[in-house]
Amino acid sequence: MKNISLLFLSLFLSCNSSQKKDEVMASETIEIVSEPFLDLEAANNLAELPLHCMDTEYPNKLNQTIGGDYDLQAPKTLHPAFYGCFDWHSAVHGHWSLVSLLKQFPKLEKADEIKEKLTVNMSKQNILIEVAYFDGAYNKSYERTYGWAWVLKLAEELYTWDDPLAKELESNLKPLTDLMVTKYIEFLPKLNYPIRVGEHPNTAFGLSFAYDYAKASGHDELKRIIEKRARDFYINDKECPITWEPSGFDFLSPCLEEAALMKRVLSEEEFKTWIDTFLPELKSKTFDIERGEVSDRTDGKLVHLDGVNFSRAWSLNKIAEDMPELDHLKNIANMHINHSLPNIVDDDYEGGHWLGSFALYALNSVAYD
Repeated sequence: MKNISLLFLSLFLSCNSSQKKDEVMASETIEIVSEPFLDLEAANNLAELPLHCMDTEYPNKLNQTIGGDYDLQAPKTLHPAFYGCFDWHSAVHGHWSLVSLLKQFPKLEKADEIKEKLTVNMSKQNILIEVAYFDGAYNKSYERTYGWAWVLKLAEELYTWDDPLAKELESNLKPLTDLMVTKYIEFLPKLNYPIRVGEHPNTAFGLSFAYDYAKASGHDELKRIIEKRARDFYINDKECPITWEPSGFDFLSPCLEEAALMKRVLSEEEFKTWIDTFLPELKSKTFDIERGEVSDRTDGKLVHLDGVNFSRAWSLNKIAEDMPELDHLKNIANMHINHSLPNIVDDDYEGGHWLGSFALYALNSVAYD
């Protein structure tokens, strides 16, 4: 398949606009689109997005409960490691992006600058201040569970990178990593019902990233509790209404995030039985679903729909992993990535502070032929 040079595309191949429907559709044929490809040029372009925002303190959405005058401090004072990129979780996954890109492309143009910024921001002292923030009287549930999940995704990326810088950063991050693990283990038994929204609190998304960390790092206790709670929450679910998606502000697909989580925690045979009742339409070779359409990319909420295209893609690729009968879902994933990649070219801050990470994670999910 043809490679796509990301971000500065002169020619963009995607699904034919005449294929778009108002809901999941079953047509006689589905167009086979170009497979998106991450190369060094694309990696350099993607690196510019977190580099641009990781030290940008304002505008900033702190998402905090004010307990007193002592909480009224600048973002960099409250969060010396993760103060840029508009909000805390975006700063965390911006750092993940740079680690992932360095890991895959050691010859990035700004590799030295990236390493320096990562080292400064993720110093041992700064991470300890981040940990102390969660001790505040009103901060116990801060960033639950979206920010927690991205901390563990960052920790996983460092853990699986055999590099001296990675080992230093992993060691520095460990107190925050351990805190997030503890918070998951304490919180999950208390959660009686999963949160099925298409935004930050989505339970399946948070469990998937935490599970990936637990599996990669060998944290058996965290892995076991996620497996148990995933079954508790989702094992009896049937006929997920994917035609209701996306909602106006979604950047996650409730149906596909759940399916991607269950693909992780169930055996192959269990998953095949479960998916047949949860999303039976996925088995159809003519399955398709309309890509999310953004009407105004300067609107921080409406631009979420570019994110839903990337997150749908990584979920579809996970669902299809090692299941030849679902290979056709990979083409649908490619359609979603290709649809939204050109939209991060202009780097409007409403999307640029976070969409690059979503694009990168989606691209990392592609199993290149």
